[in-house]
Amino acid sequence: MAHKILMVEDDFALAMGTEYALTSEGYAVATAGNLAQAREKFDDSIDLVLLDVMLPDGTGFEFCKELREKKSDVPIIFLTELGADDYVTKPYRVKELLARVAVNIRRYEQARQASQENSSRVITFGNTTFDGEAFVLTQHGEKLDCTTSELRLLRFLLQHRGQVISRSAIMEQLYDMDGEFFEDNTLSVYIKRLR
Repeated sequence: MAHKILMVEDDFALAMGTEYALTSEGYAVATAGNLAQAREKFDDSIDLVLLDVMLPDGTGFEFCKELREKKSDVPIIFLTELGADDYVTKPYRVKELLARVAVNIRRYEQARQASQENSSRVITFGNTTFDGEAFVLTQHGEKLDCTTSELRLLRFLLQHRGQVISRSAIMEQLYDMDGEFFEDNTLSVYIKRLR
């Protein structure tokens, strides 16, 4: 799935040229010519914002401040340094802009992934608790006797809660983790024991 960029730029020619360069690199671009459009088009699917300072209905500073007040940590590449993750000055080189976009999206994804991993380290369901970092499964405060492979399977399943995962994908994941081949029957035994 392509990373989605919201570009807020009122200079039509510059916006079109930049959008062309970004889409050529595989990004999906939503373009806004003013703050009102930017507010309408911004949602959780946006991976990065390219934000102009001077806009017809206000400044990019206002939009940047709104996003930060909403606790959005989406990267912003701005024309000044105030509150943004990066900045470029006009006229800018397209290659430099593309490099900065890639770096900021990569940094954002790494931070988001680290945050998700930390938040899912200890998971409680019912009277059972799983500590994915310490690899300990407890029920009613008592440690359950599980193999490392079973706990790796449990951690994988918990990381993909709410998703349907094929048996082959699970077996492939177990193979990647342990470096040994798992038969379909082995997987069935692991799942039965975890239940």
